Amino acid sequence: MTAPKNPNRPAPGSRIKVDPIRSKRAISNIKKILADQPRNLCLFTLGINTAWRANELISITVGQVKHLTPGDTLELKQSKNQRYRTTPLNATAIQSIQAWLSHPSAPQNDAQALFTGQRGPLTVETVSRLVKQWCRETGLKGNYASHSLRKTWGYWQRIGRGTSVALLMHAYGHSSEKQTLDYLGIQAEEITAIYDMEL
Repeated sequence: MTAPKNPNRPAPGSRIKVDPIRSKRAISNIKKILADQPRNLCLFTLGINTAWRANELISITVGQVKHLTPGDTLELKQSKNQRYRTTPLNATAIQSIQAWLSHPSAPQNDAQALFTGQRGPLTVETVSRLVKQWCRETGLKGNYASHSLRKTWGYWQRIGRGTSVALLMHAYGHSSEKQTLDYLGIQAEEITAIYDMEL
């Protein structure tokens, strides 16, 4: 017996674009919602502070991160190209990991997945469902899923810090700057903004 088709799954070869979280207030509100959910807060915090995909996040084991301090790096295998990428972790990311690992329900064995649920390690589908739920509870309008976390990191790197598109292209592993601009959905915003200056 074959499994029923998921009506929400995109057709082969097509993609559904998801949005980054473009509001700092929404990010803060999601963190407040997750304040008493250390696993989910850690997942969200790591997702928006790194350029990792959801399946890379859920591949992290306890042993990989339990001794890390701010500025230390974590090397993860990228699911798309099978190459390893080294990423430094900031203080916010490390604090969220430590808070989760100090919780009684957190996994303790070094070989265990950092993000586990009642049925074992989280899946990408579960992460997408959680992200949709958090964004909905915050009142965000748009299409959100697990990839929104990765996009949020890049969006705020570009808009908030002015990080060059070339650097973001390298961090994401994209083949062109156009791909990165399309991916983040900020090209139209930036083009409009350049006409704000009065001479």
